[in-house]
Amino acid sequence: MSEPIQLSVRDVQLYERDVTLRMPFRFGVVTLRECPQVFARVRIQLSDGREGWGHSAEVLAPKWFDKNLELSNEDNFDQLRNALTTAATLYQGSAPATAFGMFRGNYDEQVRICGERGDGSLVACYGPAVLDRAILDALCRLHDVSFYKAVQANLPGIVSDEFYINPFLAGLRPNTHIHARHTVGMVDPIRENPEPVGDGLPETLQEVIATYGHRYFKIKVCGDLEEDVQRLRDIASVLDESPNDYVLSLDGNEQYNDVAGVTELLDRIEGDAQLERFNKSILFVEQPISRAVALDVDVTALSARKPVILDESDGFLGAFPRGRELGYRGVSSKTCKGLYKSILNAARCNHWGEGYFMSGEDLTTQAGLGVQQDLALVNLLGITHVERNGHHYVNGMNGVASGEQAAFLAAHPDMYHRTDGVTRLTITDGQIAIGSLDGVGFAYGVEPDFSAMREMTNG
Repeated sequence: MSEPIQLSVRDVQLYERDVTLRMPFRFGVVTLRECPQVFARVRIQLSDGREGWGHSAEVLAPKWFDKNLELSNEDNFDQLRNALTTAATLYQGSAPATAFGMFRGNYDEQVRICGERGDGSLVACYGPAVLDRAILDALCRLHDVSFYKAVQANLPGIVSDEFYINPFLAGLRPNTHIHARHTVGMVDPIRENPEPVGDGLPETLQEVIATYGHRYFKIKVCGDLEEDVQRLRDIASVLDESPNDYVLSLDGNEQYNDVAGVTELLDRIEGDAQLERFNKSILFVEQPISRAVALDVDVTALSARKPVILDESDGFLGAFPRGRELGYRGVSSKTCKGLYKSILNAARCNHWGEGYFMSGEDLTTQAGLGVQQDLALVNLLGITHVERNGHHYVNGMNGVASGEQAAFLAAHPDMYHRTDGVTRLTITDGQIAIGSLDGVGFAYGVEPDFSAMREMTNG
């Protein structure tokens, strides 16, 4: 590989459009019904003078980056907007650097500035997470290569203080399909929906399985033992009807304050005859303990029963190594936490050897640019199944300009179909076909319609 490319960030444009959920999605302390989606356009200049634009998209999700109940959803949106504008200012004021160097060179200052506003590092990292994808997209397009080839050749100049990362990157091999792990939220109907949506899309877990053929599932738990166990029995009764094997993860969403509470849940699951097959199907438990104490308590005994992974506590670059010392066996990949963090953590798993792994998780990524870039990232990292929930809680591209819907369908016919006048993600036999993501740029063949959006402004 030649020397990594130096670049400068010349312009950052931020836009929004609203997303309305067809069904309420409860995770942790919030029930989400609507939120904005942000889009970034970033223009970079290479050392040879060439310039180009890149794009990215991500929802502004409330009560995940910061779960302070005293903050409103609008407060949370503004925290993330501030993180974006902070990163934009830092990046545009930076000296030429590699794409990764732009991220790493501004990381500490980004966290410091956001911290002075009272925002944690998970909030702070949202800004770079969005901009870094757009920068890498522009870099790919200026070099006429795909995201896959760019990372394999280390075009962004990724470095690790822990090991030489290039052999790992060169060995990455993306696939053409990936399993969708279906989310069962806390208020999701299992067999009957008492408040039917009636839009023709599946509403209950039973209908979802019949429609999409999922074999992978993510089950949310609330921390109330009796409520959780009864609900898990109801879910298991549906899953057990399938003659096929199924695989699942449990998402604790920080609902426990200590190891004892999680231990009690696992004890009840293991001791319940109605949950025997369900228990054998659990791959891992995701972030059951509150981020306030998660990296202060040892979970080795828990991980010996079911591997425990970090999600919300993965708020800084050294979080996973710290978690490893405490018995955590894995960590989640989410584009909203940063693509370079995911790549570094995947390389750590490879370097540490058997027993360490990365999972692919969702934060309601939306059809189009957002879901495509997330799918491309986890696919390149060798993750064979990923939580997907945006297609279930949101009616595809409903509400998006018809021209944009048609353009994405034409550019990615393996990923989308059109029914009832709406372009929607296609899931067949529980899998998403993603071969069309392997094109020039970062996982998309057509741009969103920015003219139909509003400019992002801080509250």
